[in-house]
Amino acid sequence: MKIAVISDLHLGNGGRLDEFGHDDAEFLRFLDFLEGNFERVVLAGDVWETLYCKSPRQQVRELRMCREAHKDIAERFERPAYQYLHGNHDIVSGNILGAPEALHLEADGTRILFTHGHQLDWVVSRARWLSELIVWAGAWVMRMGLRPLKAVSERVETLLRGESRDRPEKDRFQLASIQMATQSDADIVVTGHTHNGIVTHHGDRLFMNSGSCSGGAFSWLSLDTKAGAYALNNGW
Repeated sequence: MKIAVISDLHLGNGGRLDEFGHDDAEFLRFLDFLEGNFERVVLAGDVWETLYCKSPRQQVRELRMCREAHKDIAERFERPAYQYLHGNHDIVSGNILGAPEALHLEADGTRILFTHGHQLDWVVSRARWLSELIVWAGAWVMRMGLRPLKAVSERVETLLRGESRDRPEKDRFQLASIQMATQSDADIVVTGHTHNGIVTHHGDRLFMNSGSCSGGAFSWLSLDTKAGAYALNNGW
């Protein structure tokens, strides 16, 4: 089976805090490409940016505004080829759109676990209310024109997650993902969340992260279970 994975689009409400960064028509052409070359497209979370709402209690309203601002893309994601998993920035989609937090798939004898990965981030898993508050406050920081401060907070989050791109054997996020794969008896674990695209082996298991399609970037994964080919792509 040929599968494409994209995540962390952070499609916003169309205002100045919308960090998607793509022309919608151009992104639809990218989706045409994926649909034409892959049997399934997995949307691995944080597709919609619902935490930038002006009040923490307005996530349902914010989701509706995001979908209206990017109506054609929202409609495209309703097609049968797409499987949408929620992340922590669009967790409200679990209740509103029925988006699960994980997908287990077996194809050509290969077992694959897809999940956004926020469950493996100890800041999110242990203090979700705090993580959401930090994102919400970060949105207000940007509204006040202090965007560099948000970059600092994102760097702190990376350090707290214990990421180590150069030493995957020390990367706490990857190790937690591999542990989840082991518990699920999966050969491959596919995540998003960190915005750091990577494909790396941990023993007989493979860790894959799709990076982010926000900010005008094209970072995505291609999986061909029949050919045994698994890659990170940064263009199309």
